[in-house]
Amino acid sequence: MTTHTDAASRLTAGALRLVEARTTQPRSVDFSGYVRQMTAHCPYLAPSVERGLTGWTVYEAAGEADAVEAELFWAGSRAAEWVRPLASRLHGALVCENVVLLGGGRDLTGWPHWALKNLYAPVGVMFGKFHAGEEEVAQDGRSIPAAPVSFIPVRPAVRRRDPRFLHDTPDLADALAVASDDGRDVFEHLPHDWKAVRAWSRTKLPPVPRKQ
Repeated sequence: MTTHTDAASRLTAGALRLVEARTTQPRSVDFSGYVRQMTAHCPYLAPSVERGLTGWTVYEAAGEADAVEAELFWAGSRAAEWVRPLASRLHGALVCENVVLLGGGRDLTGWPHWALKNLYAPVGVMFGKFHAGEEEVAQDGRSIPAAPVSFIPVRPAVRRRDPRFLHDTPDLADALAVASDDGRDVFEHLPHDWKAVRAWSRTKLPPVPRKQ
């Protein structure tokens, strides 16, 4: 499989400081209580943790916002490329990589998360995002526990389940529903520069509904 995890220009290197390299038991942030609570909302989480298939890489924002965003995009891409070959293996559906961001506001995850979702949906990789201290409500009305820090989870898509979470972005839902990883380079038709990727991601935004 050909990959290009340098799509965020390396001129931004250093804007996102590595606090803790990939681990299944992070020490810089205590996720244990949060993970226990989240198992009630995600049936894949407990078996993933038990098999050591949930990984965490912890970063800290250490530069200007634009540069941090570029580095966050790069980190998310690297996580996706870790997930892709594992997805087809035994228990591959349980693989989950989490890109943790310390010291940054929710705005920093905006375009990187959106660009990554659009790049990787056709090959069946799903991205989420959780913001520190923010409670959300699940589709069934239950409250989702607030995350202790902001992070982007990266995992294989569940084609029978995930598209219905994307009702506001039907193009993404359709791409996930028929996703197949043929080993393609998802950056094949994009310049390897974060500004170009950011501009491209804006062309993928759904149209804003007109007010009646």
